[in-house]
Amino acid sequence: MTVRPNGPPGTALGREIVRAIVAGGPMPVERYMELCLGHPTLGYYISRNPFGADGDFITAPDISQIFGELIGLWAAEVWRMMGSPREINLVELGPGRGALMADALRAARVAPSFRNAVRLNLIETSPVLRQLQRQALSAEGELSSIPVAWRDRVEDVPEGPMILIANEFFDALPVRQYVRAPDGWRERMVGLAPDGGLTFGLDAETEPALETLAGEEGAVMEIAVAGLNLLTGLADRLRRFGGAALIIDYGHAASAVGDTLQAVRRHQYVHPLATPGEADITAHVDFGALARAALSRGVVVDGPVEQGAFLRALGANSRAEHLKRNAREPQRRAIDDGLRRLTSSETGGMGALFKVMAVAASQLGPLPGLAPRREAPHIPQTSLVRTLRRP
Repeated sequence: MTVRPNGPPGTALGREIVRAIVAGGPMPVERYMELCLGHPTLGYYISRNPFGADGDFITAPDISQIFGELIGLWAAEVWRMMGSPREINLVELGPGRGALMADALRAARVAPSFRNAVRLNLIETSPVLRQLQRQALSAEGELSSIPVAWRDRVEDVPEGPMILIANEFFDALPVRQYVRAPDGWRERMVGLAPDGGLTFGLDAETEPALETLAGEEGAVMEIAVAGLNLLTGLADRLRRFGGAALIIDYGHAASAVGDTLQAVRRHQYVHPLATPGEADITAHVDFGALARAALSRGVVVDGPVEQGAFLRALGANSRAEHLKRNAREPQRRAIDDGLRRLTSSETGGMGALFKVMAVAASQLGPLPGLAPRREAPHIPQTSLVRTLRRP
């Protein structure tokens, strides 16, 4: 983690957070993240377009059209495996600038029956990004042929079978952090330093729900309560109505202790407390915890697998060669470079750091590009989340 900034924060949201701490005391890291990313007027995702070279970071759909195209074909095949229902809710969580879905629906033109069944639902709270998504889909002509609705929450999507895509969404959901102290696990808080700046500290009380968990003093444990609650809700819906959810994000396949909280601004890492509301704050996704939460709800889990392996299994190399057939040399180099960044495990590549996992109704067979399969009987959830002190 980069060095903590000195002095009071210089952003409008930072000053508001300072006032809140003065009035009510230190706030949990989870609440700090909620405010930084989703404050109604000053939140990072509410007021800006953070994507692309002119923003703060670049995502897979910005790197190559191949990514979204393969996701679109994956969705069409899953729809076929579901028995080709007459209507299907195609849902994307956090659609960014709309590039992934525009590429996905363009590729799905090879499956006209699937496109005719699609009812598109985009879960987005930012007015700025909603407009960019509308423009991207309009440019591809999708708004004239596919019903589309923008919604604030996935719970607002109409009942029925669903195929859901979540690319780099779960990493932006707030996490709780707990630090192992001599007397137990204490929640990490954001408070005020003597110089008036924001600083990390620990709650005055230990967390009883974690008292039996081992860990060396100073170890950090992250629990993504918001992500786990979202995942269990999705699993319940998939079990009831059928379908699948595809989760693509950077993170670890197995649960482990470690501090993964990070902030990015203008393509550079910055301290998470440096510029509240003006930097993207994320944490690595714990796919092991997500899988356990899903399995406890009676659905099946495919993966996680590395993104590189997933895209290659779907035909990324063949698609790149097809695109290069009528391309000029600069375009051919760009296609190769995009494919490398998406699939390579070398420095600068997303192939190994990013994982892909699917959660699906139990009647669906193994899904394209993913292995192995895990399943468990439908048993009541015995989640750690339920026993943590703070609601």
